[in-house]
Amino acid sequence: MQQRTKTQTGQRDHSASDPGPENRPLLAEYRSSNLPPPTDQGDVGPIGYSFDLTHKRIQEGGWTHQVTQRKLPFSKDLAGVNMRLTAGSFRELHWHTANEWAIMLAGNARVSVLNPDGTIFLDDVSKGDPWHFPRRLSHSIRGLGPDGCEFLLVFDEGMFSEDNTLLLSEWLADTPRRVVQNLGVDTLISF
Repeated sequence: MQQRTKTQTGQRDHSASDPGPENRPLLAEYRSSNLPPPTDQGDVGPIGYSFDLTHKRIQEGGWTHQVTQRKLPFSKDLAGVNMRLTAGSFRELHWHTANEWAIMLAGNARVSVLNPDGTIFLDDVSKGDPWHFPRRLSHSIRGLGPDGCEFLLVFDEGMFSEDNTLLLSEWLADTPRRVVQNLGVDTLISF
């Protein structure tokens, strides 16, 4: 079948018509997907994927949605997470195997890092501020007033999943009490 969008006279070829329902705003953003130029050959797969098309996981204190290699197959080295925390909400202390880069999109947050030498780093970030957490470095994020924050995270693992991040509460729940007591924090944790 020969692919054409216009006839020799410049009129739209009826073969490209679509009498069914269409998502006009989405088609307007991806014009060449629906009406590709005649020079296109084959399929390159998606080269973009909107966070607005992904599942939004909503929990008390905010929401998150992510685009990984599962949604964007050619993205073997990068994954992205868009996250919102309401004022006072925490992304509890956690760590993961991927490096994390971020930029604040709206609002204010406090980021904290537990350094390998036992010291703690705290900083308040606002719209436009970036941060970087190297892999395996324990960190947390707290939404500040008046309305919390929204930020974009980028990870250097295409199959990274925000859902599979190791949280401190999960680690404590699976760690024997005697090990936790050796850390000297057992009085802070109810078993």
